[in-house]
Amino acid sequence: MSVPPSPPPAGAEPHDSGMLDVGDGQRIYWEARGNPRGKPAVVVHGGPGAGCPPRAPRAFDLSRYRVVLFDQRNCGRSTPHASDPSVSLRRNTTDHLVADMERLRRHLGIGRWLLFGGSWGSTLLLAYAERHPERVAEIVIPSVTTTRRSEIDWLYRGVGRFFPEAWDRFVAGSGTAPDGDLVGAYARLVEDADPAVRERAVADWLAWEDAVVSAEGQGAPYAGRPSDAQTAMVRLCAWYFSHGAWLAEGALIRDAHRLGSVPGELVHGRLDLGGPVHTAWELARAWPGARLSVVESAGHLGGAETLARVRAATDGFVA
Repeated sequence: MSVPPSPPPAGAEPHDSGMLDVGDGQRIYWEARGNPRGKPAVVVHGGPGAGCPPRAPRAFDLSRYRVVLFDQRNCGRSTPHASDPSVSLRRNTTDHLVADMERLRRHLGIGRWLLFGGSWGSTLLLAYAERHPERVAEIVIPSVTTTRRSEIDWLYRGVGRFFPEAWDRFVAGSGTAPDGDLVGAYARLVEDADPAVRERAVADWLAWEDAVVSAEGQGAPYAGRPSDAQTAMVRLCAWYFSHGAWLAEGALIRDAHRLGSVPGELVHGRLDLGGPVHTAWELARAWPGARLSVVESAGHLGGAETLARVRAATDGFVA
């Protein structure tokens, strides 16, 4: 006899949503879940360009939190969408996204909120928090990255020593030499006038992303997305990473002192090959209010233990 699936927790569906005009011809999609009178928290998704994670509210007690999710510029349900090759990305930088977050906070009438996000999401929320520390109650980060150029070079070159076959295919797809600017080459390919060239570049990029997390046993999370979402994500990843996210090298760790005593919980997998734990360690040392928890058996995508520690952190901040 089969066991029926558990019903979603109360508040798991959006109780409010909208499209916020943030200028530059951009409208970002947002939604709120959980308790409308609960503690405000915002989920900052990864990618760049991955869109709202549908399962992010699992990290929160929705009876006690008001969880805000939003799609960053040009992805998810935000418009215009980066899957359209005619859409320019010139108005999509880290500064633009930080400003969008602050507009969204004011639009929703939130004074201070908890920031939650991992991978690229941690880079963006740290950039926001260091500019607006007075608007931040707490921070929870599973999978810490700061998008330094050294981290980008590791993800698209250094970690290739663990996956030489996949990395050779990634290099071949770039059309440049192994010691060349691979990310920059893909940034040009996904803007090519020939749709076949763009499609091949998207496929090759995502195949590499999936190879990096292949040992974590969670399938192919990137190549399994709808085609429009794939295109938007690769265009935005290549755009951001080829520009070093418009951040001075090491700026987020250098300026972590601005967070002062803002409480932070950093949860990072020891086996995260794409974003080694060293970055989380450096951030924790530079940020007085942060505490680092290393999950020995987890990688970049996390798992049950990562979720348990993240949930313990959010439960603690609302207690």
